Amino acid sequence: MTKKTLAMLTLAAGTALGTNAALAAGELNLICSADVVICEQMKGDFEKSHDIQVNMVRLSSGETYAKIRAESRNPKTDIWWAGTGDPHLQAASEGLTAEYRSEKLGELHDWAQRQAESSGFRTVGVYAGALGWGYNTDIAAKKNLSEPKCWADLLKPELKGEIQIANPNSSGTAYTALATLVQIMGEDEAFDYLKKLNDNVSQYTKSGSAPVKAAARGETGLGIVFMHDAVSQVAEGFPVKVEAPCEGTGYEIGSMSIIKGARNMDNAKVWYDWALQPDVQSRMKDAKSFQLPSNKSAEIPKEAPRFENIKLIDYDFTTYGNPDTRKALLERWDREVGAIAN
Repeated sequence: MTKKTLAMLTLAAGTALGTNAALAAGELNLICSADVVICEQMKGDFEKSHDIQVNMVRLSSGETYAKIRAESRNPKTDIWWAGTGDPHLQAASEGLTAEYRSEKLGELHDWAQRQAESSGFRTVGVYAGALGWGYNTDIAAKKNLSEPKCWADLLKPELKGEIQIANPNSSGTAYTALATLVQIMGEDEAFDYLKKLNDNVSQYTKSGSAPVKAAARGETGLGIVFMHDAVSQVAEGFPVKVEAPCEGTGYEIGSMSIIKGARNMDNAKVWYDWALQPDVQSRMKDAKSFQLPSNKSAEIPKEAPRFENIKLIDYDFTTYGNPDTRKALLERWDREVGAIAN
């Protein structure tokens, strides 16, 4: 072997080692739009198995979308994990997120793969969960409130001041509720309903899971949330009962997206592939996070509300993840509901 050949092989080996080191070391700037407990667990588990420091911020999905849009010319975030799929799809349609086809894609449920395909592979489904509510059974018994089983029941005068729901401008959960009602009732009827519901709403929170946490603590009677967030409160021992609306309900596909122009692109892809692994998704239940995991081989928590037991609508993710549709609905909510909010 000549000295020149040996030098070239040494250089190639060094380059390969350098590339692998770049994949296994450094930093990752993460926004997590799930509950803070699962966010912290995901960060901790990833750092234990990778030589990558995760700088994590917890923001709601609506806040995250606004942040990455504002920073699009100089991205400060590498990857966005969790939160409802509509804002992820909106970010994808505006070119704010990067196309990435993970080798794990074929291991996912059809609904997660469809989320990826519909976005041009700029986002992917990581979990799913249906919309409903949780109510405090102690408050219901004390005030002799009837069991709320349907959307229509939430308008009863006996619930005045007893309901919390998030603001759809900041919360993907609340936007899903808005889009769900529009799809069930039609837009005009849905806004008539929301204006009537406002009479019973004591607070529009920033976070989507906050309403049922308030109900669990006895600060309000009922929180409109994703059902798995209500189940989490039951698992904590609070007097909460979980309901799916009798008329039908929408659901979320919690998603994950790499930010276009990410400073730590290689590390973002490492997280992306890791977060789709079945063992990682099976761990979510340990943080009392009871969504349906997207990997077919992941363990479904026994507490997770199953889609087959819920009357689901054929939620139109493409239409309601469209920026124009979303903007129009939020502007109308601001005019007709937000303007009269208690």
